Amino acid sequence: MPKPTTLQQLRESGWVCKTVKREIHDNFLRMIRQGQELFPGIVGYEHTVVPEINIALLAQHDMLFLGEKGQAKSRLMRSLVRLLDEEIPYLDVPECPVHDDPYAPITKAGRQFLADHPENQVPIAWWRREDRYAERLAPGTKFADIIGEIDPAKLAGGVSMSTEDALHFGLIPRMHRGIFAMNELPELDELVQVGLFNILEERDVQIRGYPVQFDIDVLILFSANPATYNRSGKVIPQLKDRIGSVIHTHYPRSRDLGIQIMEQEADVSLDGEVPVAVPYFMREIIEEITVQARKSKYVDHASGVSARFSIANFRTMIASARHRGAVLGEAPAVPRISDLGHLVSSSLGKLELDMMGSHQMSEPQVLEAVTAEAIRTVFEEYVDRHSLGAIAEIFAQGVKIEVGDMLPSAAYAERLSRVPPIWDKAFEVNAAENEAMRASCLEFVLAVLYASDRISRAQRHGRIVYEIP
Repeated sequence: MPKPTTLQQLRESGWVCKTVKREIHDNFLRMIRQGQELFPGIVGYEHTVVPEINIALLAQHDMLFLGEKGQAKSRLMRSLVRLLDEEIPYLDVPECPVHDDPYAPITKAGRQFLADHPENQVPIAWWRREDRYAERLAPGTKFADIIGEIDPAKLAGGVSMSTEDALHFGLIPRMHRGIFAMNELPELDELVQVGLFNILEERDVQIRGYPVQFDIDVLILFSANPATYNRSGKVIPQLKDRIGSVIHTHYPRSRDLGIQIMEQEADVSLDGEVPVAVPYFMREIIEEITVQARKSKYVDHASGVSARFSIANFRTMIASARHRGAVLGEAPAVPRISDLGHLVSSSLGKLELDMMGSHQMSEPQVLEAVTAEAIRTVFEEYVDRHSLGAIAEIFAQGVKIEVGDMLPSAAYAERLSRVPPIWDKAFEVNAAENEAMRASCLEFVLAVLYASDRISRAQRHGRIVYEIP
């Protein structure tokens, strides 16, 4: 049926007015009963974070998502848009600064229009769910941005400063009947926090001392890092007290979950003119680098290491392998340990060093250390430690093996023809006859021997030579 275009038609259609929190509550219950997916794309939170969000939604609370960077806080907030109605009606009156409820307008212009016109002459338009969400980053946000300000242009036009008509409303009043999200709450100016506290408590606003007494209907969401949120003075106690539920997020509890998130968010095609085949151990190493960085004494634990660290490094590794495949004509291209040498470009700036623990360690040096530890950790899960000794003995006889991100895979086979068959042990990590895959396995073992101080390494211009120290 065609959508109502007047207030009279809207009443005849039987449409019922709900607050935004009640609307979300009812739609959420319906989706649960129908077995619909509630938070698509959210991995690893099924038994921890999601149940807490569910309870908060049913309690009709404003929420704070508390966690370190890269824990899907913003994504979770944005996903709540799915719980809104597909469209809701509003008064289509140009003078109304907000999307007023046709049955109960909160603005002076809306109430006046209803008083002056019969219902069959009151125009109705429809507000899409995608447009009912607004988000703001706290640093640099001013009171006028999210609450409002006196509009000088209106004053110049003769409007009295003591009336609602003189005001320019910010994001929160304009999100009346919608969702507003504020990222990094502790970085918000204290004056703006007071304004938010007033909205959460009284659902009204005060602009330049002029009280705008109307009932703003909005779901307010916040995100914050625990290190700053729990620091005294960063968030005023009255505002903390008015937030209904605090949702604690976390990093993936297992490496496999981290890999799943990494591949999902990287969204990089492995097909195409130069296909790429990624051994699972290389996926594990990329994610393990992030895990080790989160544990490292050289990295600031309060800041955390974002999932974007893994995502960017995964894309860089694949790009390096694809570049080699295109230049050398290898298909499929297989990522190697030597490709990880390019991770510096995608990692710089994503690690915040602990100034008390880093001493003379630079960010590239920290990255090299956590990469070596990640390779050793993954390798030990694949191959018994005792097998390393036999391979290391080869180097004691003066054997050198040169590898590199632009060395053809066939060159690896030629180099291995000069050493004993003990190297067959290296290929157990990813059984394959493909030369490119075997080259990747070889570099994996060499990197572990180096990380274990069994052999030495010299690196120059993208080529690496391993030998006995």
